[in-house]
Amino acid sequence: MGKLLNIIASETEGKSYSSHKYCFEEYDSPDRVNDDNSSFNPKKYGESDGLKTSKDVKRLADSISGKSPLFKYFLDGSRRTYKIDDIAYDKRIYPVIAGQIAVGCCFRGSPDSFKVNNFAHRLLVVLPDVADKDGHGKAFFKRLRELANEKSDIKRLDVELSDILTYRDEKNAKYEDLAIAKIHDEMIDLEKRFVVEMTRKNLLNLDSYLIKDGSIEYQKMKYGNFRDLSMIKSSYCRVVGVSKRFDPEFCIDANGKSNAAKIAELPLYHRTPAYMFESKRSSGEEGPVYLSAWYLRIRESKYTVSPFDGILKVEKIIVTDDELENGLDSGEVDLISANIINERNPVCYGKDARWANHLYPVYLTESFIKSRYLSDSLFLNIF
Repeated sequence: MGKLLNIIASETEGKSYSSHKYCFEEYDSPDRVNDDNSSFNPKKYGESDGLKTSKDVKRLADSISGKSPLFKYFLDGSRRTYKIDDIAYDKRIYPVIAGQIAVGCCFRGSPDSFKVNNFAHRLLVVLPDVADKDGHGKAFFKRLRELANEKSDIKRLDVELSDILTYRDEKNAKYEDLAIAKIHDEMIDLEKRFVVEMTRKNLLNLDSYLIKDGSIEYQKMKYGNFRDLSMIKSSYCRVVGVSKRFDPEFCIDANGKSNAAKIAELPLYHRTPAYMFESKRSSGEEGPVYLSAWYLRIRESKYTVSPFDGILKVEKIIVTDDELENGLDSGEVDLISANIINERNPVCYGKDARWANHLYPVYLTESFIKSRYLSDSLFLNIF
């Protein structure tokens, strides 16, 4: 039994430098990253009523409190990435990147029942594509993974390497960024798989929506079974993306000016009008992908650090021709917003710095996923 990195270097005829291993997230705080993927210009109303000012939805939230909540499922994906070595091929040195991805979906059947509906945890290694010097492609890396699992001491830890991914050299791009992007895409593809499978099983319907933690404006990917959002957007009919972190400057008015001040001054339990926009990232073989987005304040700013704390960005993919023509039904926008307000408590204050923007079921789902990671020291010791 040998070290996993030694086996990879031997089988690919590369030279390992036994470089310092570390976790990227320690050096680049995820708190600096927003959930927004691109700016949008709300020139077209994203809801049927053509609302022009903010709207108070607290009365509706109170009227449905105690009834069966709209949101039954809560989905989140997470990744951790690591620099584990440098390796030489053809007199060039490339970083070897590894990662853990975890995607979980929790189900709340009743107020006192919160359980895991689906979960996946995968360990990945990313190599430059030149590691396959004879050009055998996927078959080569599949066999390499099998050998690594079979011959390394990874077995002693009762875990296995799920896949070996590759990145191709691109002009003016950092190798580390290319490798991390591959790991991130793998996580996103898994999130999409969960949604598609749930829709096929009819778990998502008029009375059973899913909250996806973060934006659902997925970028089209080069690889993956669900890389093209335009092909699977019908599966997102009952899915709502809720972003805790967003860049308010991304939302601009018809004159090209920022709506940031209007968002910051949003009264408690009010929502903005819903705005429809075409995603510049998600278009694919089935054409453009449109989303409707709005902002909702669930906590007062006087109890928080930033004027944007306590405000959520809510997104829903436009699925039907009627929605594309007239926007989402305003009654549905109100119902979604009211149910989100009712999810604001309990509060995870003291447990998470983003407490003001957290919904408790989402916090529980996120906490569960993180609890299933291998510790950084254990993960790095695999290699």
